[in-house]
Amino acid sequence: MTVRAAPRPVGTVTRGTTNPNRLRRMDRWIAATHGAELRRAADPVAVDLGYGAAPWTAVELLHRLRTVAPRARVTGVEIEPARVAAARPYEREGLVFLRGGFEVPVAGRPVLVRAANVLRQYDEDEVAAVWRRLCARLAPADPATGSRGGLLVEGTCDEIGRRHVWVALGPEGPRTVTFATRLGSLEHPSDLAERLPKALIHRNVPGEPVHAFLRDFDRAWAAAAPYASYGARQRWIRAVRDLTADWPVTDGPGRWRQGEVTVRWEALAPRGRLPGHPGRERSP
Repeated sequence: MTVRAAPRPVGTVTRGTTNPNRLRRMDRWIAATHGAELRRAADPVAVDLGYGAAPWTAVELLHRLRTVAPRARVTGVEIEPARVAAARPYEREGLVFLRGGFEVPVAGRPVLVRAANVLRQYDEDEVAAVWRRLCARLAPADPATGSRGGLLVEGTCDEIGRRHVWVALGPEGPRTVTFATRLGSLEHPSDLAERLPKALIHRNVPGEPVHAFLRDFDRAWAAAAPYASYGARQRWIRAVRDLTADWPVTDGPGRWRQGEVTVRWEALAPRGRLPGHPGRERSP
């Protein structure tokens, strides 16, 4: 009998840097905005793709998702076999670890794929293909139930999770960009530029929408300086409220109070061809 070798995982080994609580801001946002989809799903599987050299982020994701979706299950996926072996002792009910990459080696279609600090180490021209591959693995939308389908959350944060920017994508492609920060550490909103995901970080130059957004955010932040006497949170809320006059902000004060703001992807997408959407062009 011929035994077939296991398929080679898609992707390359990354540095694997991780820390406890590094992704808490992203997890908090996912639980708040995607909890209903997880509760609705017949098989609420979430994937922590590229969890790194230690399994902390997968363990924490399970805990945080179960606060809003008690049946949620998490699969940690890593391309490096030694990292999978090191994580196996942390397996428990609802949490397993597998070797794999962008092919996402889980049965069925996951309701959530979180890929944090993974594409940061790839080239910009590789992002579109990875996004397409991962979006194709997501649970499909179901108009009969009102489901918008699974969610891919792809972004970058600093080593201790104070500053984070991520793109949220559905089966149809990118939807929004979220900026999240520990407000007490922020001097200017444009400080978040260094944490832009790979699809945007090289586009933070004059003439590109993301550069214009951060410029306007800094101006709104400066104009909101009088609110600093009430605390950084009130200053942030006022600055974001001013931004809504010119930018399609999709959330409200409840999220702004958390040091977040979410904007429609189309407003920040790079000029020219949009990553993940072959043939679709953005007007100059």
